[in-house]
Amino acid sequence: MCRSIKTLRPPYAETVTEEDMRAAALQYVRKISGFRQPAAHNAEAFDRAVEAVTTATGELLGSLEVRGG
Repeated sequence: MCRSIKTLRPPYAETVTEEDMRAAALQYVRKISGFRQPAAHNAEAFDRAVEAVTTATGELLGSLEVRGG
């Protein structure tokens, strides 16, 4: 769906920053909303969605158990 979103878990990424998670969230919200930059009347909803997806991403990555092969 979002080809520019990178996998953010080991072994694909050893370190992940808040900025990495926010960039992925922004790409996701842009894709599903169809807006690269929302109009002023949609900006608050767009920004809230980016923050929610960023938070969910951090929670997911913090909960994953990656087993060695």
